[in-house]
Amino acid sequence: MPTFIDGHYAFSPEMAAVSEGYEAGFFSQLSSLEAKNFWFRSRNHLIIWALKHYFPEAQSFLEIGCGTGFVLSGIEQSYPQLSMFGSEVFTAGLEFATKRLSRTTLFQMDARKVPFVDEFDVIGAFDVLEHIQQDVEVLQQMHQATQPGGGIILTVPQHPWLWSQFDDIGHHVRRYQAEELKTKVEQAGFKVLRMTSFVSVLLPLMLLSRLRSRQANSNYDVMAELKVSRWLNTVLERVLTLERAVIQNGGGFPAGGSLLLIAKKL
Repeated sequence: MPTFIDGHYAFSPEMAAVSEGYEAGFFSQLSSLEAKNFWFRSRNHLIIWALKHYFPEAQSFLEIGCGTGFVLSGIEQSYPQLSMFGSEVFTAGLEFATKRLSRTTLFQMDARKVPFVDEFDVIGAFDVLEHIQQDVEVLQQMHQATQPGGGIILTVPQHPWLWSQFDDIGHHVRRYQAEELKTKVEQAGFKVLRMTSFVSVLLPLMLLSRLRSRQANSNYDVMAELKVSRWLNTVLERVLTLERAVIQNGGGFPAGGSLLLIAKKL
């Protein structure tokens, strides 16, 4: 039975304050950046489109690793008919999510120990798997918790050759190769419906930024890449809007900073 911590049910209370996969201190910084930042805004639009396009009949949605609730807030506004759920290993993240959300049920949970079976139409994990050593175990748990005919939506960072201090300080375990992610998802029992890179047009700029941050620097700011000027933020968001139009019209990109994967439970 779950316990109750800071106003939320906790299924893994021993991890509610400390976990090796992330730092709870990042939540306050993210909460002030996400709503205005080109990358978070563009990723939200892509996720919302994927949910509508591939799971139009979905009635329930769970986000694993919901953080400050930014993705869920976008889905809440776009899908008023959905029953919404969000989980986060840190109760600190749930404090921020509670302020953002109006009708989502939130709870604390370890992604490796999902206490549900055949429960949700769609489960999402957005830039979460790269933080967890046992990613195959998490995918298996997602399969267990998804209803037959339902599915998952994933985003992960891509290309091991982009590894930098950003990944070290962000507590990433890996950056994925496309075939690696596809194989692991299929081994968990899903059928992959769509997979494409995104943040592709901006990949050269991203590579340049990461090359500059490969050497250890005690003053390195993991959020610096997201703190851009207003005019540059607008330009970058417009570029990613054009990129998203290509994806929505059936196109795809072979390389990019991130991967989007949509799969169905067999």
